[in-house]
Amino acid sequence: MIYSTASRAHTLVSLLAALWLGWSVGGSSCVSAAEPISIREIVDDPKSFHLKQVTLRGTVRNVTPLDPYKLQAGTMCYGAYLFYLEDETSSINVAVYGRCGVPLVKDPDIEDGQRIELTATIQSPSHGGYYLSFQGVKVAREREGVIQAVADRITPLAE
Repeated sequence: MIYSTASRAHTLVSLLAALWLGWSVGGSSCVSAAEPISIREIVDDPKSFHLKQVTLRGTVRNVTPLDPYKLQAGTMCYGAYLFYLEDETSSINVAVYGRCGVPLVKDPDIEDGQRIELTATIQSPSHGGYYLSFQGVKVAREREGVIQAVADRITPLAE
């Protein structure tokens, strides 16, 4: 009986160590910054970037806070905003979804003219999916050429 309890404890410790090691190794590779790409690369070939995470650098333009919106499941989302990120090659629409289910009032985390690094997931909804608009979440139709970067992380750059 002592052997089986010790064996279980050893197995549990080994499992937890393996999970921690896998998480820390996997986490470190996710934390390392990807090399920024140009917005033109995405605009020229949105299909190859659909649902891929990218790093972009540029200047924030036209920050527009959105009214709270409702998801199809009925949950309300607050604090969302849209803006354009512009680099020397082109610009792209960026959505910050805000917080869903948590009522809050806050200003966007960025302002017009600010230089940022953006980690985002590219959505080219004409290839299937949704996008955030001034009217809330919308389903894109096949003919719509909407390309949107959904912000995962925004980092201000030193000026």
